Amino acid sequence: MNNILEKTLALSLLLSPLLLAEAIEMEEVQIQETVNTVIINDISGEELKSADLADSLTRTVPSVSLVRRSGISNDIILRGQKKDNINITVDGAKIYGAGPNRMDPPTSHILTNNIESIEIKEGPYDVEHFGTLSGLVDVKTRKPSEEVSGEVNLNAGSFNQKKASATVNGGYKNFRMLLSASTESSDQYKDGNGRTLSQQVDEYISQNTGSNAGNAYLPQYKEMKAYEKKAFMGKIYFNPTDNQELRFSYTANRSDDILYPSTPMDANRDDSDIFNLEYSITEMGSLSKKLDLQYYNSSVDHPMSNTYRVSSNMIGLRFNNMKSKIEGAKLTNLFEAAETDVTFGLDMSKRNWSGYYTNNGNFSGNSIDDTDTKNIGLFSKLERSFAALDLDLGLRYDDTSIETAGANQKRDYSALNGYLFATLNADHGMKYFIGAGKSARVPDARELYFKGMMGNIVGTPDLEQTKNYEIDLGLKKQYDNAFVKVKLFHSWLTDYVTYNDSKRSMMNMPVNAFENVDAKIYGMEISGFYAMNDAAYLDFGAAYQRGKKDTALARQTDRDLAEIPPLKVNMALNYDTELTGSKLELIAADNWRNFDSDNGEQAIAGYAVVNLRWNRDLSNGLDITLGMDNVFDHAYAVSNTYKDLTLLSSTGGDEEVMLLNEPGRYIYANLRYRF
Repeated sequence: MNNILEKTLALSLLLSPLLLAEAIEMEEVQIQETVNTVIINDISGEELKSADLADSLTRTVPSVSLVRRSGISNDIILRGQKKDNINITVDGAKIYGAGPNRMDPPTSHILTNNIESIEIKEGPYDVEHFGTLSGLVDVKTRKPSEEVSGEVNLNAGSFNQKKASATVNGGYKNFRMLLSASTESSDQYKDGNGRTLSQQVDEYISQNTGSNAGNAYLPQYKEMKAYEKKAFMGKIYFNPTDNQELRFSYTANRSDDILYPSTPMDANRDDSDIFNLEYSITEMGSLSKKLDLQYYNSSVDHPMSNTYRVSSNMIGLRFNNMKSKIEGAKLTNLFEAAETDVTFGLDMSKRNWSGYYTNNGNFSGNSIDDTDTKNIGLFSKLERSFAALDLDLGLRYDDTSIETAGANQKRDYSALNGYLFATLNADHGMKYFIGAGKSARVPDARELYFKGMMGNIVGTPDLEQTKNYEIDLGLKKQYDNAFVKVKLFHSWLTDYVTYNDSKRSMMNMPVNAFENVDAKIYGMEISGFYAMNDAAYLDFGAAYQRGKKDTALARQTDRDLAEIPPLKVNMALNYDTELTGSKLELIAADNWRNFDSDNGEQAIAGYAVVNLRWNRDLSNGLDITLGMDNVFDHAYAVSNTYKDLTLLSSTGGDEEVMLLNEPGRYIYANLRYRF
């Protein structure tokens, strides 16, 4: 594996001299990068295979790694951070999953066929959104057009995967509408060893001398589908005058019977609704170039159970019925003063999270007592250019209260955050940049108050909020036909929320398992693009990060920070003509050597996976896409086994926590009709 990575990195270095090649005309590419953001364009047009946004981001951004939980609805790690440590918004609206076990992360509630672009901003350089600790993933959905147009996609692939989607939009000058609907289902995928999801569970149980036998799938469910998913998005844009726009959108996601093999429960249902209302008015005079007002309301209903497992016959049918809701409003005003763009804003939100257990239909306790997290924030941004120097300054003050219906007292938090980011535009397309910032995020209801089925309090009610003090620096060299960017970062995390598996009761149940600790994450990223001619171009990137706790957690010795992926490399060679498009893609990662063994993580082998895709435009608005992922049918895993999640754990054996392998060779075809 090390040889593969060495060859991959060597190829990247060998390509560097080619960046000096003669300038040519370049078409707009899918991925664009500024000094501090990555913008991925045309998601709906490129990601035809599956609705899974997490999988798409992992393929295109080297600093993003996948957290595999199932055939769909997977999670992401951004530069060593996940969960509430990164902020995920959809058209500026927030949505939080309801499941405490991350079965339904925010990325699972918006489908790739509805996404126009994604902007990823790494670090604490965002003050417009509450709780951006270490990164922002800002999803922009498709906009309705004035011209009547649309498309229909029919997709089929290995493991009996089927997907159909349709979009239509149109209107006139002052009124536009878009409607989109999709449906998708799949059998259980097989890994590179030919094992289905249920067979991976059976093998794990067998290797661990029968431990966890109750988590095997019942005979009648061993061949059931991995998931079924339906979604709808509707948008209306109205312009009462030339300088005003009113936008309303509604997104519905309905998922059923999603299998999560490496956990004791599966999701019986995962339903979400996102309402978003936005109003913009421009050019109102010297005090406002643009005024934006937004209100959003998002909710998730996520019951999970052991319905399909042997344990339902052993200990009874157990459910954890979880619900999450957030509503928020934001007012933002942009104006110009002394050649400086100045933004002021007010941001408010209320997040509710609750859940309860049942056993054979009888109430058996709350998993999360009804909890409200209320925030009000004031923020300001200044952007100014001085000759070759661009300055971006942000400041935000937050006041947050967390109140639960349980016995614990109300928690209050406040934070003053901000950043300064400077870019020097030197000669010959060279940019140098440096940023420094401080951000914070409060603990969530699970980390504070979550209870296990036996009534044990897993959460820790006196957690402090996490603060991130970070420095980023780097350079970007732009050519007519290429660019290369190098970035270094160092993050000092104060009161970082971690999971301590050593905090257990006499019954071996986790108690007050979340803990604050000071820690550091640092790393390096390199990315680039090179157009060899009008048809062929290469994009590549690599990301490495390392995380360490300043001191080991109570009763532990390992100082490695959990969920810090190893070196990852993305490379893609593209060849596009007027009628066809082809892509040869390599995604590779090193071995996991630095991991939190005290909290369930384990050594994982590195991997190198090759994917192929070919597209051709046919006549009369038709085009066809053929693809093959994991061409060599490699058996590998990308997600480690941090016990912050409730995963299948043995009472002995070499492999204490179940690793879930990735899909094996996957072949797919997509037929699209555009009008």
